[in-house]
Amino acid sequence: MCIGVPSKVIKLEENRALVDVMGSKIYVGILFVPEVKINDYVLLHAGQAMTIINEEYARESIEEWRKIIDGQHDTLF
Repeated sequence: MCIGVPSKVIKLEENRALVDVMGSKIYVGILFVPEVKINDYVLLHAGQAMTIINEEYARESIEEWRKIIDGQHDTLF
């Protein structure tokens, strides 16, 4: 099973993008999403943007990640 982390694209370069992951900024590969644009949301896995997702899904997912990080979830699975 893979767990994708939602992030917002804030800058594009040749083969990578700078993304905001819940307040942290990192560079990730965009090999799998060459059509990605600034302000798109993507799911990350192992340092790569795997797919573009819509903003509503990204926000819901980020909210769930914050609950997990804050210990507000009973279980992960």
